[in-house]
Amino acid sequence: MLILVAILFIALGTAIKYGKMYFLIAGYNTMSEKEQKKYDIEGIATVFRNAMFGMALIMIIGYLISKWLENPKIEVFVLFGAIMIGLPYLLIVSNSGKYKIKKDK
Repeated sequence: MLILVAILFIALGTAIKYGKMYFLIAGYNTMSEKEQKKYDIEGIATVFRNAMFGMALIMIIGYLISKWLENPKIEVFVLFGAIMIGLPYLLIVSNSGKYKIKKDK
């Protein structure tokens, strides 16, 4: 099960970054076109890809450790741990002013 979630995260990260499926980014698709131009969507997509890949990597490593130690409870802790680390990172970094395009007037 954990491997399937990791594969899903990899697929989502790839779809957002390389498939340019920006509509998967909450809030971006509801902005007007004028508002969307105020953001560096390529940079935000890179953050999403990196966060998704990072969470997937943690899950895959946790899965392998749980199989090696023969303790399936580790998978649950790793799943929630990856999400508890990845989601705040994703939200904080993508909502920082770093990806807002500043226009000098």
